[in-house]
Amino acid sequence: MNCDWVKQNITLYIYDELPDDARHELEQHTERCTGCEAELKSAREFRGQMTAAFPAAEPTPNLLAASRMRLSEALESAEPSHRWSWVPDVAGWAHQVRLAPALAMVLLMIGFAGGVVASYKLSGSRAATMAETAKNPPPLSQASIAGIKSIIPDPSSRKVEIQYDTVQPEKVEGTIDDPRIQQLLLFAARSNYNAGVRMDSVDLLAQRPEERQVRDALIFALRYDTNPGVRLKALDGLGPYVQNDTSVRNAVLEALLNDSNPGMRSEAIMLLKSVKADAAVRQAFEQLSKQDKNKFIRSESQRVLATIPEID
Repeated sequence: MNCDWVKQNITLYIYDELPDDARHELEQHTERCTGCEAELKSAREFRGQMTAAFPAAEPTPNLLAASRMRLSEALESAEPSHRWSWVPDVAGWAHQVRLAPALAMVLLMIGFAGGVVASYKLSGSRAATMAETAKNPPPLSQASIAGIKSIIPDPSSRKVEIQYDTVQPEKVEGTIDDPRIQQLLLFAARSNYNAGVRMDSVDLLAQRPEERQVRDALIFALRYDTNPGVRLKALDGLGPYVQNDTSVRNAVLEALLNDSNPGMRSEAIMLLKSVKADAAVRQAFEQLSKQDKNKFIRSESQRVLATIPEID
């Protein structure tokens, strides 16, 4: 067993879909491998978040009782199958064919022709279905996505290739304007266990911050992502909206006050300079200029306050 196998089967493991022997081997491997153990922990946390956000509805006792009654009535009223009520006289048929070679040849030709026609129709139907699917691909369902594996933008065009996992790995290509691409990017920004994939996703989403759902995803990454590089990408994407979007301003202000990374906080100061006259922003700068443990943050806050006109 290797790490690739474990990563491909972690989702099946946390949903209790692995056989007992495979579960045992996966557990033994994660006890020895810190990387796979971290992947397993992240997958469990993600499942917990999804369960909390979208709890499964439990059927009521009345519904269960009514369903059982309908099933029982349907079984009682169903007619018994007569699958074996007749048995063809194979011996007699063979005897007749043996006495009539011409008839046997005709039957053989009819069977062959029927098989060819059926095969042709089936292949034509499959080709038509595949062409229609390629032309109008079905919408993606987040419930069927186990995780985003990679995001590869093409520098020479607006195309993006995204590879994602369901039961089997799949991929989709399109521009950033493609709703399927946007859906997968939004999913990756919020949910993926791979920090590199989250960073690629946020980097691409930051190119379209004019859309509300994109800004919401960037705000989510800024507030909750554990990787400072991802948070910084999100902060850069939100920068142009600090002045006109209150939710963006509040998120940047939270980053200034609470983020554990000094570089993030310094960047937040630069963005908030444009709204330094805002009462909440001014109050934050006053607090940081007096109490912050970081000397640079204190001095920068003092410098910004010095440029704000006094209010009578």
